[in-house]
Amino acid sequence: MRIASLGSGSKGNATLVDTGETLLLIDCGLPRRDVEERLQSRGLSGQNIDAILVTHEHGDHCRGVVPLAKAYDLPVFLTAGTAGSRKLEGLQSGVVIRPGDQFAVGDVDIAAEPVPHDAREPVQFCLTHNDLKLGVLTDLGSITPHVVQAFSGCDALVLEFNHDPQMLADGPYPYAVKKRVGGDFGHLTNAQARQFLDRADTARLKMLFVAHVSQQNNAAELADAALSGWSDLASCQVIHATQETGFGWHNLDGLNPDPEIRVGLG
Repeated sequence: MRIASLGSGSKGNATLVDTGETLLLIDCGLPRRDVEERLQSRGLSGQNIDAILVTHEHGDHCRGVVPLAKAYDLPVFLTAGTAGSRKLEGLQSGVVIRPGDQFAVGDVDIAAEPVPHDAREPVQFCLTHNDLKLGVLTDLGSITPHVVQAFSGCDALVLEFNHDPQMLADGPYPYAVKKRVGGDFGHLTNAQARQFLDRADTARLKMLFVAHVSQQNNAAELADAALSGWSDLASCQVIHATQETGFGWHNLDGLNPDPEIRVGLG
């Protein structure tokens, strides 16, 4: 199993998970044209995608869902709360799931885990293939016991390091936005991300993707500083996702020697 990001941040999020037999797109918060261009840069097209998984209805996660799904006749897995958003009007291929559901797409087992975020019915996803577990955990304002339990034992984890509280306080956002972002149903601070890592079982974690980093209210060096002293840091590769390019392919199992060549799809 391998993973890549097409972009990560408040301007749009999209993550690819590929087993060689199944290609999933988690969120599509970029315009369709941008998604197609970024897919092409990784040797793929929309025709290669088997399904879209949507975490919630905020525009930076769902902006391109309907156009892409219509263009390539893709099933879209999402909660009823997410499906009810006007931003997803016209979606004809939705498959409604519930928080806590477990289901499979191709050879990937998926768990939709509820998270505290200011959306209608948000979830984040754990994906398992050949005993490898990948977690995608962004867009939550606090670390609940359920989140710690659900996302423990991952081999790779996409984790939100959204903002630094002081930069948020000093930044240009209106007060109401600052309060929302920094609240229990907003986004994780660097310190909260570290808190999750300290509380969760990370003994198997090989790759940590620092994701959904605010361009205005955070800095890569602050996220890195939050990781200083983490007990499993020495055995874990840390990769920063960016808004412009996300990150390239990373293989969890090393079975694909050339990460830019698609295996098993025409």
